[in-house]
Amino acid sequence: MKKRFIFFFVLLLLVNIPVIKAQKAKADKPNIVFILIDDLGWMDLGCQGSRVYQTPNIDRLADESVRFTNAYAAHPRCVPSRYAIMTGNYPARGGVPQNRSKLKVSEKTFARFLKEAGYTSCYIGKWHLGDDETGPRGMGFDKSIAAGHAGSPRNYFAPFNATGGKKWKEKKSPIPDVDNAPEGTYLNDYLTDEAIKFMDENKEKPFFLMMAHYAVHEPLQAPDSLTEKYKTIIENTRFPEGPDYIKEGTGRCKMKQDNAVYAGMVDNMDMNIGRLLDFLKKNNLEKNTIIIFTSDHGGLSDDGYRQRRLATSNQPLRAGKGWLYEGGIRVPLLIRWPGVSTPSVDNKTIVTGIDFYPTIAALVTGKQVHSDGVSIVPAIMGNAMEHRDPVFWFSPKARPGSTGDANSIAIRDGNYKLIEWYETGKSELFDLEEDIGEQHDLSEQLPQIKRTLLKELNRWEKEMKIKTEQQ
Repeated sequence: MKKRFIFFFVLLLLVNIPVIKAQKAKADKPNIVFILIDDLGWMDLGCQGSRVYQTPNIDRLADESVRFTNAYAAHPRCVPSRYAIMTGNYPARGGVPQNRSKLKVSEKTFARFLKEAGYTSCYIGKWHLGDDETGPRGMGFDKSIAAGHAGSPRNYFAPFNATGGKKWKEKKSPIPDVDNAPEGTYLNDYLTDEAIKFMDENKEKPFFLMMAHYAVHEPLQAPDSLTEKYKTIIENTRFPEGPDYIKEGTGRCKMKQDNAVYAGMVDNMDMNIGRLLDFLKKNNLEKNTIIIFTSDHGGLSDDGYRQRRLATSNQPLRAGKGWLYEGGIRVPLLIRWPGVSTPSVDNKTIVTGIDFYPTIAALVTGKQVHSDGVSIVPAIMGNAMEHRDPVFWFSPKARPGSTGDANSIAIRDGNYKLIEWYETGKSELFDLEEDIGEQHDLSEQLPQIKRTLLKELNRWEKEMKIKTEQQ
């Protein structure tokens, strides 16, 4: 009898070893949901100060997160910014965008790191870093949905890849994996359905979800009901006195958040993020899931000599997408890990896109990875971080026709930021603590600081093997 009991006990133990291992792995490893929004400006959320856009779900997330107010994209345009997020390196180190516009197969991404750490991963939405071998599956993700070389959809309403006979749409890369969407489906809704399906199928093991919305990038299209809602809101909003546009570079900069269609896109994006949060809570995954929410660069507020409809205003930040002024690179950043991080507003820590890889690695494994970025885990845990080394930006492919900017390079060290417009030899120095809008150039008043920062920029240029030549 005793031998029979021991036999069945051992058999039961052997049968359940995989379950025990899975439960232990689940307990040791938090899930990660990384929400990356396209073209979302620093001021495009209620929690960031927008008086027009209604974002109750993201605002709720902000209340439960560490909200970093000194967070930056690594570049003011999509491809280089996303390259930095995936690799943890400055885009300039990889020759992006000056020499290439996609990943190399040999490059290590944080998806590959997480795969080695035992995560099941899925990339949904905008990739824009290559196809096939350099698509999400080739770079470490187990699953990929709607992620290819497309930088934006042809349409936000299904059929998403329809061109309607328009040649400019035909030039846009199609989005893969979306042709089965019912006609009229809004793209954000469809991608969120897929994200929830992935989480539901993998909720018994540690998962990583990269939810990379195409929104709120052009084309500006929103559900009619939301557009009408914001027409009324905008009509009843009292904006500060001043012009609708001011001159910036070769074009204009938008000064008011008064585009009802764009506002509707932000609203729908917020609603779908609320669906993700609700799923996690309903399925008791909330406490063991790290959420990261950010944007790939600043909002589209500037045009060039080819004037076009602009999406938003980044005021009080200067300029927007394409520029190395704050409006082009400063982004919202929320990080939540219930029971581990303490909800707060961090006004001190400087974070850039190169920091996500080392931070994620440290959060889930405690390991350090070699990259240009630094782990901001101490700040997430509520501890003040010491002054970090200077951070840099290099934007060598300006678009004076569409965003009005010029080729430039920049450095931020503490409160001081210097931008060098290297083709003309002009430099501007700002104290961001006192002048977040970058209206007061201090380069003549503080020549020693200017020289010090220029020297550091020159050192970084040599390290990155880039050339900035004055014409």
